[in-house]
Amino acid sequence: MELPIDHFRLLGISPSADAEEVLRFFQLRLHRIPHQGFTPEVIAQRSELLRRSADLLCDNVMRQEYESALLNGAVGLEFSTNREVAGLILLWEGGMPCDAFRLAKRALRPPQAPALGSGRESDLTLLAALSCRDAALNEQELRRYSAAAEILQEGIQLLQRMGKLPEQRTLLERDLEGLLPYRILDLLSRDLSDKNSRQEGLDLLDYFVLKRGGIEGTKIGKSSYELTQNDFEIFFQQIRNFLTVQEQIDLFLAWQKRGSSDAGFLGALSLVASGFYWRKPELLQKARRKINSLSSEEFDQKPLLGSIDLLLGDVRQAMDCFRSTNDKGLIDWLKNYPGEPLAALCDYCRNWLQADVLCGYRDIENNAIDLEAWFGDRDVQDFIEKIERRSAFRFAKAGFSFLSGISYENSVDREIDGGENSSLLENSDSIPLDQSNIESLEEDDQEIDENFQNRFQEILLAYKDSLKAQWTCFNRQKIFSNVRKNKIINAPFIILFLFIFGGSIGFFIVKSKFNQENIEVKIPEKIINNVNNDKEIEEEFLEEVSKEIDNNSLSISDAKFYPLRDDIPSKEKVQLLLEQWLKGKADILAGKDNSRLAVVARPALLKIVQDQRQKDIALGAKQIINAQITSLEILEQTQKRIAVSVQISYRDKRIDSSGKVLSETIIPSLKLKYILGREKKLWQLLDFSSEM
Repeated sequence: MELPIDHFRLLGISPSADAEEVLRFFQLRLHRIPHQGFTPEVIAQRSELLRRSADLLCDNVMRQEYESALLNGAVGLEFSTNREVAGLILLWEGGMPCDAFRLAKRALRPPQAPALGSGRESDLTLLAALSCRDAALNEQELRRYSAAAEILQEGIQLLQRMGKLPEQRTLLERDLEGLLPYRILDLLSRDLSDKNSRQEGLDLLDYFVLKRGGIEGTKIGKSSYELTQNDFEIFFQQIRNFLTVQEQIDLFLAWQKRGSSDAGFLGALSLVASGFYWRKPELLQKARRKINSLSSEEFDQKPLLGSIDLLLGDVRQAMDCFRSTNDKGLIDWLKNYPGEPLAALCDYCRNWLQADVLCGYRDIENNAIDLEAWFGDRDVQDFIEKIERRSAFRFAKAGFSFLSGISYENSVDREIDGGENSSLLENSDSIPLDQSNIESLEEDDQEIDENFQNRFQEILLAYKDSLKAQWTCFNRQKIFSNVRKNKIINAPFIILFLFIFGGSIGFFIVKSKFNQENIEVKIPEKIINNVNNDKEIEEEFLEEVSKEIDNNSLSISDAKFYPLRDDIPSKEKVQLLLEQWLKGKADILAGKDNSRLAVVARPALLKIVQDQRQKDIALGAKQIINAQITSLEILEQTQKRIAVSVQISYRDKRIDSSGKVLSETIIPSLKLKYILGREKKLWQLLDFSSEM
């Protein structure tokens, strides 16, 4: 066997060493015997080989001939078969463990494999184990961790095949486990085009984290070769910089399914990063659901949810989230912010994206965050407009009409007094999306204002008797109190007043002939305001409502309805108001009248119901709806605002004029979020949304 070593390296001396130095190193090597368990025979052969090398280098003639041969290209030393193991030991000792391992491994393969149980087999196996471990250490020093792991794996497989040295095999296995983080780092830091190495690195990372019990490290032991949790966190922060955002999303969400809550949180942040950087707002919506599913005891979800809501254009919901945070420092910062509240939220969101979201990805550049570019993106605008327009998008078309008005947690009412944080709410609708959206909002507001102006005239005809009684009751006190106070009756003034009033009634009667078919909601905003202002007027108003109930043969439960005026309504009264909303909505969509709907809901919601009924009339259809509240939970309650989570059992049928069923929808458990607001003394429904 020829070994890739010369006499100088075999003794561990320099080629310029003189004879005296050669002898000194020979004595040192001769007495520095490896005591790892080699047989005496191979140790004696080792000593003989050292002596032969020393004799050659101490003889001037033989040394000159040998040096000339080296200069002419001679390499390696020839060893007889009975001395090859001793030569491999010297090769290992001479600082060439990788070569020693390769040659020992080859010598143990058939057909040149030694006899089973012989001393030569034992020496070769021991040498392979020792040189394998040293070769792996050399590769680690050169930062070739993947190559080191391959050498250790070869050594483990060799010892398993030989069935010897279990202690040495355990050492190699521990070295391989301790090498795993560095091996992962080596594979993942390579070029993205090296797909095989990259996939191997991802598989090893997945195995490593799951073996530890997730990112939290719930299964780590006390072995010295295992990373502590602190060391693992440092390693993990380093490894994330070599992972793409999609790789992190896949890994984190998979680990969350295995029970790692920290992975779920990181997965949500990765979804936000990918969605914001690549302008995919649907990923932000998915991230919001992920954060909502996590335990709120471990961290404060509200600022994160508020930032996502802001990016999705739902400024109202973002304000609510920031107001309900438990972080007092954040609340103080918002209150003391020198600019507008919306600007404060934008600053917070921008810093959050830069510091916590967009950092730690191989394929994302964490440059300055441009929110204007985000909101100016066409895909983002289309998505925001889509979730604002669509109603009950998670359900079948047959149920679309009843569920119309459900938006993705998007409030439409702008009239709540937010209490001590009202300044946040006053500017909640000023986010600059783009000019087209602003013009659309201005047109909507103008249309609502016109509806408010015309509502009193439209409804006055249908309820002229009720209004007349209410007007008389309301004004009798003022007129006669002035008469009693001044002791004067101005007859011409009264006659002029009655003439104007009667003429107005006649004008409205004529005008109503052209508008009667469009009247669906029959309680004007003026009446609502009067209910707020005067208790006596409210009682007369309720009498009129009772008459309407009797005339239409409505149920007794409807006759028990009263406007909700309590400062802090009970859960039962809140549920009664919502039941009246469901009943009134179902009545109108079924082609009936319902005089209570305008009392329990704001005009924006009434308009949605009214528009849907007009569409059904145009199609010659109507809907038979049965919606029952099965459970109700109050999420938030103040003197101005109530938020409740409601489970509803829902079923509807759409039928044509002949009674034929066009479609049918059954939803056993529909979860909705309702928002109630109080204006002056009256509680009304402001908005409702589906809970994901």
